[in-house]
Amino acid sequence: MTVHEPSFTIGIEEEYLLVDQKSRALASEPPDEMLIAFEHRIKDLVRPEFLKAQIEIGTTVCTTVREAHTQLAHLRKSVADVAGEYGLAPIAASTHPFSEWVDQVHTDKDRYNELADAMQGVARRLLICGMHVHVGIDDDDLRIDLLNQASYFLPHLLALSTSSPFWRGDDTGLKSYRLSVFDELPRSGLPAHFDTMTEYQRHVDILVKVGVIPDASMLWWDLRPAAKFPTLEMRITDICTRLKDATAVAALYQCILRMLYRLRRGNQRWRNYANMLVNENRWRAQRYGIDEGMIDFGRGEMVPFAELINELMDILAEDAQALDCIDELAHVPTILETGTSAHQQCAVFEAAKGIGASDEDAFKSVVDWLIETTVEDL
Repeated sequence: MTVHEPSFTIGIEEEYLLVDQKSRALASEPPDEMLIAFEHRIKDLVRPEFLKAQIEIGTTVCTTVREAHTQLAHLRKSVADVAGEYGLAPIAASTHPFSEWVDQVHTDKDRYNELADAMQGVARRLLICGMHVHVGIDDDDLRIDLLNQASYFLPHLLALSTSSPFWRGDDTGLKSYRLSVFDELPRSGLPAHFDTMTEYQRHVDILVKVGVIPDASMLWWDLRPAAKFPTLEMRITDICTRLKDATAVAALYQCILRMLYRLRRGNQRWRNYANMLVNENRWRAQRYGIDEGMIDFGRGEMVPFAELINELMDILAEDAQALDCIDELAHVPTILETGTSAHQQCAVFEAAKGIGASDEDAFKSVVDWLIETTVEDL
């Protein structure tokens, strides 16, 4: 059966932490009127998250990554402007450098109340933010086929996005500690493999029927068929502090999906590897980010991350041209050169310590960098 080329439309969701501009700590209970002000300024594109110290924004359906970048720039600036009126600021980081999760309050909504009740301490620790990228794949079975194949690349995407080296005033030694927190949830991690959308839906229906989940939106995999839209939703990435990094990672993901579709169109496919193997690279991305190699399973050896990405960029050149995201994708090597947000945060902390700052003041310097960089070049 012939499958028509997908739309490959793109939408991006970002979650921000709200910090007090004076203390640099999280705003555990921001004023309710701020949310009303958000709605007036950015109607339907901003919403509360699980914890009151978080806010989520989302673009509309975009035809190109460039269009999504423009919307994200507007949304980041709008959130910063409104929050600033209340003495707060958004930071695009997947963890706060020093605030405690025990001090946070969850949002009073039915879905979040049910989540808090069901997950208990696991949910209370969810002081983390991420970036989710939706790509339009209209055909159901193609969406499942690409789900299976794209899982291979999830560690690569994570490595380029890391922004959570600190947790509760501690340098964790990981570039993405966020994933350690998120992995405590059930139905998280790499997605299972399915042959068809019918098979996938049958498994979801079992969990819904017995009352474990209300719908597929409670599958918190790193990559999943979106519950509400005909999209393949990538969820593994940290939120990127620099907007150009965010749209570069989104462009990379969009191009990967088109490349996999292109292979299928030519009666080829990317080899599927067991989650046991892909999880090794997932851990390496979580621990080292871009600093150490990943396993090339085809070659059966560890390969420097930059070499893997450069090879992938060559493969995706045709897809970047077709999707009109050559410039956005071209920023990926810059991430390799300058480091991710996690690298920058650690460098700011060490620089402050190097001139005699206390740990507390050094962490505040990190928050200052996050506040500034989140809205840089908008």
